[in-house]
Amino acid sequence: MNERTLTSGDFTESPEPFELFAAWLEDATASEINDPNAVALATVDKDGLPNVRMVLLKGFDQAGFVFYTNCESAKGTEILSSMKAAMCFYWKSLRRQVRIRGPVEAVSTAEADAYYASRPRGSRIGAWASKQSRPLESRFALEKAVAEYTARYAIGEIPRPAYWSGFRIVPQSIEFWHDRPFRLHDRVRFTRAGDGWEKTRLYP
Repeated sequence: MNERTLTSGDFTESPEPFELFAAWLEDATASEINDPNAVALATVDKDGLPNVRMVLLKGFDQAGFVFYTNCESAKGTEILSSMKAAMCFYWKSLRRQVRIRGPVEAVSTAEADAYYASRPRGSRIGAWASKQSRPLESRFALEKAVAEYTARYAIGEIPRPAYWSGFRIVPQSIEFWHDRPFRLHDRVRFTRAGDGWEKTRLYP
């Protein structure tokens, strides 16, 4: 059955999470005004305090969920310290949420190079110019850095900075939530079990 045609309760019959996530993301692409692939990414700092911010999902498959960042940023250093993270998608237009938790692995050099090369030229310049998460003395300082790197890479390819790459969350659990009347929502959690998934329906 095509998951996109399911009613709010029927998604609980799905036997595995990735097809269901793909269908929900496709629905969100049609209904969300901006960035249906926007997701809240949670990490933990050196003091054990949680940190959360929005990033963009740039790919997913059975191996996991991929995003890219400056590895010297707060999220980059926090991930490299623990190699664990969580994500939360919320699509208000659909009243649906997906939560993902698991260990993190770095993407391959080839994956990082390919995605970096696909970015707009200005975004590639920005990866060089921005010392992400670190103090910035003024907007002018950032614009000056952008101008300097634009001049440096005026022609030809712009190489990927060594500190810029991607991470993949390898999900140990994926939970789907759909709004229902009177807060009697539908919740289903898939938990990795060997080569497959164990499915549990949860109280709202």
